[in-house]
Amino acid sequence: MAEAIRLAEENIVTGNGGPFGAVVVKDGIIIGRGSNQVTLSNDPTAHAEIVAIRNACAAIGIFQLEGCEIYCSCEPCPMCLGAIYWARPDRIFYAAGRRDAANAGFDDDFIYDEIMVEPAKRRIPAEQVMRTEALTIFNSWVASDRKIPY
Repeated sequence: MAEAIRLAEENIVTGNGGPFGAVVVKDGIIIGRGSNQVTLSNDPTAHAEIVAIRNACAAIGIFQLEGCEIYCSCEPCPMCLGAIYWARPDRIFYAAGRRDAANAGFDDDFIYDEIMVEPAKRRIPAEQVMRTEALTIFNSWVASDRKIPY
């Protein structure tokens, strides 16, 4: 956890992004580090946890982090939590909480709230189109002998 917090602090000093850091650990060894790079890379998905997951997966050559733990300087936002679940580490540790982040100007509550709203009624409305055509893709996936399940 100390390294995740150090990365967050370093990000403030360098001005490379928000005050967030994360590391992925396997068998007691850090295999992926990440700090928030949203403003540095103009990428709204470049949160510390996602950067750390990408680096860790590249380091071990697989897209899942079973047998790993992720340490985050702050409780993961909804996007990062989703990415962490897709990566499937064994455990998540975090230092500051989401209320602490909100007090510093990083309030994600509106996203948690939006998830519960019907898609068409969200702040950014979503409309389903061409479902029938898209279902053929899933049928092809189910029938494929080249798929790698995840």
